Amino acid sequence: MNYGQRALSLGCKGPDVAELQLRLAGFLGTEPHGDFDETTKLQVTTFQQDVLGMQPTGIVDRRTMQGIDAFGAQHPFDFAQLRCPCGKCQGFGQGRGMGVYSGTPGDEKGYQYEYPGMHRMLLWAVRALYHYMSDYRFTVNSGYRCRDSNAMHGRDTTNHHGKAIDLGVDLAPGESAFTSQSAPNVARAVLQATAHAQIGWSHLNQKALEPASIAPTWVHYDVRCYERKYLGDEMFCTTLAQLDGRMPVSF
Repeated sequence: MNYGQRALSLGCKGPDVAELQLRLAGFLGTEPHGDFDETTKLQVTTFQQDVLGMQPTGIVDRRTMQGIDAFGAQHPFDFAQLRCPCGKCQGFGQGRGMGVYSGTPGDEKGYQYEYPGMHRMLLWAVRALYHYMSDYRFTVNSGYRCRDSNAMHGRDTTNHHGKAIDLGVDLAPGESAFTSQSAPNVARAVLQATAHAQIGWSHLNQKALEPASIAPTWVHYDVRCYERKYLGDEMFCTTLAQLDGRMPVSF
């Protein structure tokens, strides 16, 4: 069933549940497997409480579904900032490298494929970060970087082939480096607490952050640890409309 055509609750299954899990990835989310389980219920109750300010029910009724749409609209992305700056591709690679690995076959770390856009779940998860750190100002330092962009700068990482974003984050008003932790450290702590994000890449199907030793002045957030079934081309987007996936709520 298409997202928006029915209320969702414990025990529901289907692509609409997977879409819900994707959109709530930043609220204690794990993987968008399409089974409304207890973890999904926790995602929903967390969103209802932290964003909608309502008594949580764990049921995605019309109000909750419309609230998710409104939440997305409150945190738009400028896809011009997410596009690859190389000047050679069309902004999101050329689809090169499918099936090619620089290391162990099947290890996403060395997968050379230029995914067709930015991963939707990643961007929805970033929206949750913006919500929880509304007193801070974020900028996109790096979005998509194709193999040409990597070559220009002597890089060999493929994380930014649509699976990662680098964010600059300023201190909150009134804070200074002497009165607060560095802003990127604050953000990493928030993401660990609110989004089940991990530091490093040890655990499967979990969002990942570069440690401060690698990213001292920015936040690197990625979905590199997800299984292939969660990295299909359909999970990637090149426009805000594709990211939002707005569907009429028809129940």
